[in-house]
Amino acid sequence: MDVLRERNRTVPTKGADIAVFEYGLDPSPTAPTLMFVHGYPDDHRVFHAVLRELAPTHHLVAVDTRNAGRSRTLGGAGFTLAELVDDLVDVLDAIDAPGGVRLIGHDWGSIQGWATIQDERTDGRIIDYTSISGPDLRHFSRWLRRRLRDPLLVPQAVGQILRSWYIAAFQLPVVPELLWRRGLTRQYELTARRNVGSDPVRGLALYRANMFSGVGPPKSRRVSIPVHVIVPLKDPFISPKLVDGLEDLVEDLTVTTVPGGHWWMAARPRAFAELLDPSLREEPERQDG
Repeated sequence: MDVLRERNRTVPTKGADIAVFEYGLDPSPTAPTLMFVHGYPDDHRVFHAVLRELAPTHHLVAVDTRNAGRSRTLGGAGFTLAELVDDLVDVLDAIDAPGGVRLIGHDWGSIQGWATIQDERTDGRIIDYTSISGPDLRHFSRWLRRRLRDPLLVPQAVGQILRSWYIAAFQLPVVPELLWRRGLTRQYELTARRNVGSDPVRGLALYRANMFSGVGPPKSRRVSIPVHVIVPLKDPFISPKLVDGLEDLVEDLTVTTVPGGHWWMAARPRAFAELLDPSLREEPERQDG
């Protein structure tokens, strides 16, 4: 069986020790590093299958965010989006990526990625961004308000609100923790078709710190680097219509729809790898074993 060779380190940040994992080739000034940021309730292992596809030809970095996996938070640590961006900036400072970084985010990792590429500290360091199933929060807010004001588009808004029911549920005290421990974990594993990568209870702080909390996301600015948004058409949480209007935020935007659900990238790692590196389409698919 193929084993993904892993080099790991810990990057200290303000409020957390971030676990960082490297795979594949050594860093090169002539080729960018691909950096992966997972969502909730996953950790970096959600990307293992695609990392195996890419490791023979790329330098790869994957991060456990401050709420997940092997990362640890310190006393008084917060979970606001601004603090999550600070973590990624510190990781960028710590890793060796002389050819620049291609950032890839899924779910909350995608939300974190959107805010990171709009942070001036990442200018000239992140050369492009791939987003899967996680919107820019300011774009999401604008998108929703516009549709609630337009009678013809209200059904889109209502549809997304219904998809996002869990965000409100996660604000309740005690109840979400009990649900995760009494059966929701098993339901997630059946839906995602794999074991939970991290303790889901730890990640509830993401929703409580950033949704309905009065804390707004970091400032927004127009994105000049290329952005590729991959849209799984069967995602139960994110409407495919959320890409509408993104051209107001992104100068160089590519949107690709794929016939899968929220964890499409884990279920179809070869297809995902080929979107990240189209040259792989010319190579035979690897057979592990």
